[in-house]
Amino acid sequence: MLVFWKQKLVFLSVPKTGTTAYQQALAPLAAMVILDPPELKHAPLYRYNRFFRPMFEKAARCDDMETLAVMREPVSWLGSWYRYRRRPFMKGRANNTFDISFDAFVEAYLQGKPPGFANVGSQAKFLEPRPNGTAITHLFRYEDQPALIAFLEQRLDTRIDLPRANVSPEMPLSLSPDVAARLRRKKAEEFELYESIAAR
Repeated sequence: MLVFWKQKLVFLSVPKTGTTAYQQALAPLAAMVILDPPELKHAPLYRYNRFFRPMFEKAARCDDMETLAVMREPVSWLGSWYRYRRRPFMKGRANNTFDISFDAFVEAYLQGKPPGFANVGSQAKFLEPRPNGTAITHLFRYEDQPALIAFLEQRLDTRIDLPRANVSPEMPLSLSPDVAARLRRKKAEEFELYESIAAR
């Protein structure tokens, strides 16, 4: 999470959406950089609403902070998790995906209680508006990096040169038609939210 106090902007870090690179590029401009623990670095909107927003409002008398987040196309997002858990350092860990096909990974993700290797959460849940009206002010598609960079450069009055960071190994991935259809049916909220993000 990055907090740009003067610009009244909080950049929430949805896992597997490239936010580590933005943290490295923009940390010098931020008033607050939350890197650890992961539960705070990747604080979803509901955790921001519960802890950070009240702190800003009560301690700093600020009630006009805007939020920014990035969402990745759902199959691509799952593919990134799958590839991440095949990196060399995952050897021997219980949640690695070395001996699991991408189809099997997604099928496990669709279970009511996913096993550890497929327990990766939900982008839609991460971004879900709160009953008090707190919502993501600026939501971008991961696949539209030029629009995100243009917004940040204008808002922060800076030039952004993104490093490559936390990149998973490249490999071709595809889902069988049956698994792809089940994913779209059982996780319809993920696809609906992604498809609702306006082009910029």
